[in-house]
Amino acid sequence: MHSEERLSASTPEGGHIEVSYAGAQGPMFALMLKTGLLTLVTLGLYRFWQKTRVRRYIWSSVNAGGDTFEYTGTGLEKFLGFLVAIVFLAVYLGVVQMILFYLGLNIMVDTDTADEGDLIGMVAASVISGLAVLPFLLFAIYRARRYKMARTRFRGIRLGMEKGAWGYVIRAMGYGLLAIVSLGLLTPLMTFRLEQYMTARSYYGSTRMRQDGRWSDLYAAMKHVFIALGILLASGFLIYTGSESDTIPKIVLGVIAMLVGYVWIFVGAIYYAVQSFGYLMSHKVLGNEIRFAAEPRTGTVIKTYILGGLLLALLSSVVFGIAFALAMPFLAGIESLFADGEATMTETQIMTRMIGAGVVVGIGYLVGLVVMQALTMILITQPVLAHYIGTIRILNPDALDRVHQRAAEAGIDADGFADALDIGGAI
Repeated sequence: MHSEERLSASTPEGGHIEVSYAGAQGPMFALMLKTGLLTLVTLGLYRFWQKTRVRRYIWSSVNAGGDTFEYTGTGLEKFLGFLVAIVFLAVYLGVVQMILFYLGLNIMVDTDTADEGDLIGMVAASVISGLAVLPFLLFAIYRARRYKMARTRFRGIRLGMEKGAWGYVIRAMGYGLLAIVSLGLLTPLMTFRLEQYMTARSYYGSTRMRQDGRWSDLYAAMKHVFIALGILLASGFLIYTGSESDTIPKIVLGVIAMLVGYVWIFVGAIYYAVQSFGYLMSHKVLGNEIRFAAEPRTGTVIKTYILGGLLLALLSSVVFGIAFALAMPFLAGIESLFADGEATMTETQIMTRMIGAGVVVGIGYLVGLVVMQALTMILITQPVLAHYIGTIRILNPDALDRVHQRAAEAGIDADGFADALDIGGAI
């Protein structure tokens, strides 16, 4: 059955409206480049305003039935939220380090003079420190989503999300542990339950959302992960039996199969992410009337990553090549210092030129990073986002007219923990 037939078969009498993304490469590149340079000049301070401006552009580019979304967050509240998060994390991690020191554990150990006990203590301290930060990583994921929901409007109606970050943390750690213990077999359970928890606390205006469906249905999205694991197991068997019998062709075949398996598992991870998004979105319900449909295509996403990555690699060599080329005039003539005979420049002149070259290379490198960030946005991030958005349909949209306004939520802090822990990328 074609996607159009599946859509019409599941569409209620109220019909449907299509969601589209109108963002273009030119305006987005200009926005990313300008705000990126401002971030560079302000030593990173402007990045909170950069992220805000990028979100406003993306939100306003999403069109559903002729209406666009609006993002009302500000750079100042993001900056203040970041400061609060940094202070809290600094105190918290300081306490953790004091406890580790009291227990005789230290992350920083001289590996040249350390004995076995010191190395074990270093590993234990690293694991404990990582686990200590994990709850706040999960906390940041929920709070970031809640903040973006609270700062989003559609048709003038506010979206919102109830408090529940620590409940999310507890569930995420529990389901994550189940996924690890089951060697990944319960990953669909973790994905579904966590999304169900967040969706159940989400609103559009006065109308609550819910997540329907069954977690076991997500196993279909894991088929390529299972295929990849099968290939890796087969490759291990071939390498082991080949080494036991000294059969070189078997070992070579096993190595090739292992490489294929590693590539396939990355493809499987992307397939799972794309298809699970489509399933979860297609089983969301707003109130009891409004439903959604989404059919993102894994091939389109993978193609975007591959082509965008290749083009990005090519352009990065050009960008950074230009940066180093600009430094070459400063280095001209320095080789004469090491040549036979009399030098053509004094040591002061040589030092000046080397410092100038270093400054040019440094500035060129930083500007190159800004350019690459902008190129990554227009070559990979925005096209993938546009594809996801463009496959969404809102079913029975007439019921949206019956949704009432939601009161503004007080005490919603910006996603400061997400910024402090570098969660969420450019969006």
